[in-house]
Amino acid sequence: MAIYRDMVFPRVLNQLMDTKETRKIRARVCGKLEGDVVEIGFGTGHNLPYLPGGVVRLRAVEPSKLGIRIARDRIAASPVPVHISGLDGQSLPFAENLADTVLSTWTLCTIPDAVAAVREIRRVLRPGGTLHFVEHGAAPDAGVRKWQDRFNGFQQRVACGCNLNRDIPALIEAGGLTLSRLDVYYSPGEPKTFGSTYEGVAKAA
Repeated sequence: MAIYRDMVFPRVLNQLMDTKETRKIRARVCGKLEGDVVEIGFGTGHNLPYLPGGVVRLRAVEPSKLGIRIARDRIAASPVPVHISGLDGQSLPFAENLADTVLSTWTLCTIPDAVAAVREIRRVLRPGGTLHFVEHGAAPDAGVRKWQDRFNGFQQRVACGCNLNRDIPALIEAGGLTLSRLDVYYSPGEPKTFGSTYEGVAKAA
């Protein structure tokens, strides 16, 4: 399982998460980032082309060494300085009030204690700073949620801990952030069980 997690799955994810639809979503989610940015779940660097000119630094948190290696060309091409700065979203190696904005794209589904990760985001954000996110999670329709619950154990095994049925708004608020914008939709081209999506912004008090 470790070989699959460390050597195979990052390559699979690099392909699966680079589609026409995910690129459109990344452009939207990254469009208002500014200043000193922390990204949890940097992955293979798919967000780098969409960082706007107001970003002065990206501190990338990513546990996968292979993911970082795959990202090397994207990092080299980025006009924004990228610092590989941590391995665990539940324990960020940053001082309080360091970041102007935090970015999370399809990450909170997999972090074992997502509320702890949001608390860490809240800690490192300056007052008034914002988390910009897109996550898949519990569907708004009860019938779809039943299927998510049924498939969740299988999803966790094949996708290295990813959960289909997390209540994303609830865990963000439980971590101490206030939602200022939230869009809920089914991602086009995906089965509803896997494509229930939460996209928005949350603010630190």
